[in-house]
Amino acid sequence: MSVSIVGNMHREMLGAWNRRDFEKMKTLLHPDYVYVAGDGKEAKSIEAGLQNAYIYAQAFPDSQMEIKQVYVQGDTAIAEIVARGTHKGDLMGIPPTGKPIEINICNVMELRDGQIYREREYMDRLTMLEQLGLAP
Repeated sequence: MSVSIVGNMHREMLGAWNRRDFEKMKTLLHPDYVYVAGDGKEAKSIEAGLQNAYIYAQAFPDSQMEIKQVYVQGDTAIAEIVARGTHKGDLMGIPPTGKPIEINICNVMELRDGQIYREREYMDRLTMLEQLGLAP
């Protein structure tokens, strides 16, 4: 697969996220898609993998993600991303604070058959909780 195709997959996925186009996101995911959160827990289906996206879209309805840099090797792309938004909805039991956040995310995508097969995402949740006033 060409470097440009692999590198552009992050742009396509984040463009769909920024528009909240979950149907488009589903078309980018391989039928055997696996999402791995920063804690190592795996979600092994498209719907299970998108649960994280649904949770954050509800909690931060105005959030947008911006790609800072993409690194590509073979069928793997690593993106440095910054996410910004306002906590206006429930976040896993945390009521809305109305406070803005800005956090850095590292996203690793492995492609297979032109779709995202495996995705690992790392973000600093402590910084997010500090920005929300929920951690010292």
